[in-house]
Amino acid sequence: MDEHKGRLRASELEDSGDVGVNPTHNLTMGEIIATRFNRRDLLRGPLAVAAISATVGHRALAANEQPARKASNPISFDFKEIEAGVDHTHHVAEGYDAQVLLRWGDPLFPDAPEFDPMKQTPEAQARQFGYNTDFIGFIPLNGSADHGLLVANHEYTNEELMFPGVGVQDSKDANFSKMTPDLVAIEIAAHGGAVVEIRRADGKWQVVKDSKYNRRITADTPMEITGPAAGHERMKTSADASGRNVRGMVNNCAGGVTPWGTWLSCEENFNGYFWGKLSDDHPEAKNYKRYGIGTPAYAWGKFHDRFDLAKEPNEPNRFGWVVEIDPFDPNFVPKKRTALGRTKHEGAAGITNSDGHYVVYLGDDERFDYVYKFVTAGKVDPQNRAANFGLLDEGTLYVAKYNPDGTGNWLPVVHGQGPLTEANGFRSQADVLIETRRAADLLGATKMDRPEDIEANPQTNRVYVMLTNNTRRKEDQVDAANPRANNAFGHIVEMMPEGGNHAATDFTWEVLVKCGDPSVAAVGATFSSETTKNGWFGMPDNCAIDSQGRLWISTDGNNAKATGRADGLWALQTQGKGRGTSKHFFRVPVGGELCGPFFTPNDESLFLAVQHPGEVDEGMSTFENPATRWPDFKDNMPVRPSVLVITKQGGGKIA
Repeated sequence: MDEHKGRLRASELEDSGDVGVNPTHNLTMGEIIATRFNRRDLLRGPLAVAAISATVGHRALAANEQPARKASNPISFDFKEIEAGVDHTHHVAEGYDAQVLLRWGDPLFPDAPEFDPMKQTPEAQARQFGYNTDFIGFIPLNGSADHGLLVANHEYTNEELMFPGVGVQDSKDANFSKMTPDLVAIEIAAHGGAVVEIRRADGKWQVVKDSKYNRRITADTPMEITGPAAGHERMKTSADASGRNVRGMVNNCAGGVTPWGTWLSCEENFNGYFWGKLSDDHPEAKNYKRYGIGTPAYAWGKFHDRFDLAKEPNEPNRFGWVVEIDPFDPNFVPKKRTALGRTKHEGAAGITNSDGHYVVYLGDDERFDYVYKFVTAGKVDPQNRAANFGLLDEGTLYVAKYNPDGTGNWLPVVHGQGPLTEANGFRSQADVLIETRRAADLLGATKMDRPEDIEANPQTNRVYVMLTNNTRRKEDQVDAANPRANNAFGHIVEMMPEGGNHAATDFTWEVLVKCGDPSVAAVGATFSSETTKNGWFGMPDNCAIDSQGRLWISTDGNNAKATGRADGLWALQTQGKGRGTSKHFFRVPVGGELCGPFFTPNDESLFLAVQHPGEVDEGMSTFENPATRWPDFKDNMPVRPSVLVITKQGGGKIA
């Protein structure tokens, strides 16, 4: 199409946060940290965390009326650290096994065909494990830590690694000349997610192919739109006059598992799926600009009208939501819960508050965008699973404002409050939620450095925000003691809700660590001095908190060029004298990104996902000539994104 001056490769969607579409003058996190700490408060390099630790200990006790319980073993990581580096395969700490459990194309049903990369079809892919798993969750069956349902997001596809003959298309090839209707149909089937029954027997995990629970969800699966935006005029299309039904979910990144056993799957970079450009005077033009819609990463709009803005201008409003799915019912219609807002959702990890309300923390993964939380109006009923299925349709969405004195406020994203009025274009709560970003702009929320996964520690009540990077931060926005200008390595913010109450509208905060190589003074990293040369990392992305209350960090963006090491999993101490000490546990093959992670309830199994292995040299790796053939290492097999499970040799907890 002539209006496309260029295109994004599918792999570039993850970095599309670099478009910098936040037009406000709201304070950035760097500017706030600049005021919060001066040169005398922070030390350069690896010793800086000591100053932060002393401050956070004092502030946390002052802020929390009832100090949270300490983790049972908050600083103990006993594994032998692996060496950082980059090569063709994965590595795990000594004494642990890393089993490849599910690969792209593995059949999930007794009648599903075996994977044949030279003869792949849309019908086959819809019965096989999808591509590029991000979030993984494990939901026990009958309370067992060795038998349960694995739920997995299939975020996006790499056409150059999936399909023979496609290769690396020129970035100016806006017409996707090598893509065909069949290849696009395979991509659509490879998106979405999967529910897979798995069981551990004789120390090994196995897929139960004949399970009644197994299911593939794709970018074409019928779904229901619920909550305040359901049925709104801006949600209606020619195929759905009700504004309540939509086909599929796309670019599902991280997520969460609720106490009532449902899976929350989060649409992130949905902007890259749409073709066309609206006229400047179109009612949705400013809305779509704020979400970066306009440069496609896929050929879908070439063959499907619903992804062409000229034909279906409202369709993008139906994406960018948190989707709730019941994995125990293969006929369950997934629900797009609009009450949680429309952003580029990284995840939706929640915690049951002390008063019974469910609180979901949400990151909008874009440079200079915001941190959110949602508090349900109703309370979790642990005795009645079905009663909880509407909880996420009613409640209050908040966006975070971080103050220079180390305090913070949750600002309600509610129609009629403050600037969220008809005078500013919001006629209802539906309008507020469809344009969540613009609403947060007007409220004066704090601009963050790509907020990704956010997890609450149920043992300490502290909340950890992964901020991957922000290479658009300018020198005049920070000083020498701040997360950096051209912040290539990211940082982690620790939040303490007032009185340990996650529903409260006030909190305190500290920077837990600034990431990067602490041996390079100019980087300004603040890992503990106990962190070894293998233990530091950059670009924190996802995280997990095990049953002992310990924090594990997975990364996205480490590579030979950026840091001289592959992405992987690091264990990070958050309390005691070892606060800020990081240890390297697992690393991915060249070109890969580590996603997940998720522990079984007994901490004896750890599920990890490796996305886009072999993707190197700005997409120059191809189906025919990949940078690695992990995990099969066979000449007739392409590189395959996969899910692994880590267990301790001889049994026991991962330590």
